[in-house]
Amino acid sequence: MGNLKKEVVETVIPSALIVGIILLISGTYPVFAVVYSDSMVPNLERGDVVFLMKSDVISYEKGKELNYVSFGNYGDVIVYRPNGDSKRMPIIHRAMFWIEKGEIIPNDGIAPNSGFVTKGDANSAYDQPFISSPVKEKWIIGVAKFRIPKVGIIYLKILEFIRNAIALRVFV
Repeated sequence: MGNLKKEVVETVIPSALIVGIILLISGTYPVFAVVYSDSMVPNLERGDVVFLMKSDVISYEKGKELNYVSFGNYGDVIVYRPNGDSKRMPIIHRAMFWIEKGEIIPNDGIAPNSGFVTKGDANSAYDQPFISSPVKEKWIIGVAKFRIPKVGIIYLKILEFIRNAIALRVFV
């Protein structure tokens, strides 16, 4: 029994330290996100896992001025909760520019609040006002800093399996 206790301690403590250090470095939770759709192709692909950090967001517009590129284009890619709703799946799209409340959104809407206008790299239209109102800073989970290609495919397959199993149970 003594060896088991020792092995548990030798495994749990270093693991907890590593997780704690990662959380401290990133400044956000969750630390990783899986790209769920093809909306960021070719710069991020479905199944890629991205590491998130809490940091100031550089929009596409500002990135172009500064010559700052992230994931193959100007500006930061952010993960945010649409309209701040924790029940909705987070979105990973590029912050295009900041808009003030009352300004006209390029998709013919009036901004109900100040925030970032976002867009997937593969999409032709901005997210606003269709997916979310302009993204407030407090809705941003993190800024994507690097990716691990395709590691999240297994996770997506498990989600798909569960969704299909639930659908079969509902309709059978």
